[in-house]
Amino acid sequence: MFKVCIVGLGAIGGWLAAHLQRVEGLRVCALVRGDTLAAVRERGLRLDSGEDSWCAPLRVSDDPAELGLQDLVILAVKGPAIAGVAAQVAQLLGPGTRVLTALNGLPWWFTAGLPVPGLTLTCVDPDGRIAAAIPPERVIGCVVHASCALRGPGWVHHVLGNGLLIGEAVGGTSESVTALAARLVGAGFGARAVDSIQREVFYKLWGNMTTNPVSALTRATTDRILADDLVREFTAAIMREAALIGERVGCPIAQTPQDRHVITRSLGAFKTSMLQDIEAGRAIETDALLAAPRELAQQLGVATPMLDALLGLTRLMDVCRSRAG
Repeated sequence: MFKVCIVGLGAIGGWLAAHLQRVEGLRVCALVRGDTLAAVRERGLRLDSGEDSWCAPLRVSDDPAELGLQDLVILAVKGPAIAGVAAQVAQLLGPGTRVLTALNGLPWWFTAGLPVPGLTLTCVDPDGRIAAAIPPERVIGCVVHASCALRGPGWVHHVLGNGLLIGEAVGGTSESVTALAARLVGAGFGARAVDSIQREVFYKLWGNMTTNPVSALTRATTDRILADDLVREFTAAIMREAALIGERVGCPIAQTPQDRHVITRSLGAFKTSMLQDIEAGRAIETDALLAAPRELAQQLGVATPMLDALLGLTRLMDVCRSRAG
């Protein structure tokens, strides 16, 4: 029996867990707390996807010792929560356990597989606690191309998409990544192993590092953001800056901002994950989405005046809402 533990049953973590727990040969559990822990214990985990809806029991606990050592840990919490759960994740790791990270933005392991040596991301792991608990060598990075939202604790609405791109955080290919991709395909995901997960992570960041914070600042859905000529050009300017960073770290972007806007427009009146977090009163992922690429830019000597402005505005907004709360 292959043991899998999902850390965090938010929109993406819940979506992954709901599918995986239906697969024969997998023993799935989740490390959660608070309202989600109580809801899943009482009613099970619910997933709505199109016309399909199901609710299934899932073993959950807020104590990693109760869940035991795992073969695979899926880390699916928001960026600001990673430092707080890293020590608990470490308690789930046996000698051969791999950690699949389904995260937004640039994670602590991002620089480990880059062709440019010496780069750091202290903004997402200031004291190195995350890397000490979850070394990059253990990590399989995952880029999720799917949209999900929470309808309540332990209740996930899958909107569209089922793509999962996975790869070694330290670069290259491996049998364990290939085997995991096959398991994920068997669970119904459109999973694929890639040679450079960094390129895929940076491409996704390039697409959402503007609309996410702009939506948090304005409370606008993506269609309204792109409908405003001035705001659309502001996002495009940041994307051009980010593309220069990507080129310098071996993650070139083949598209133009306008190409990406076409894809975003196809989503319609879409609420970004950061806007959903703002409306729910949750912490937002400013560091992973904005501070991390800016930190790379500073080390590389790339000027990012537009990115700097968006980071400053988003950070100020977050401080003010925290004081208001």
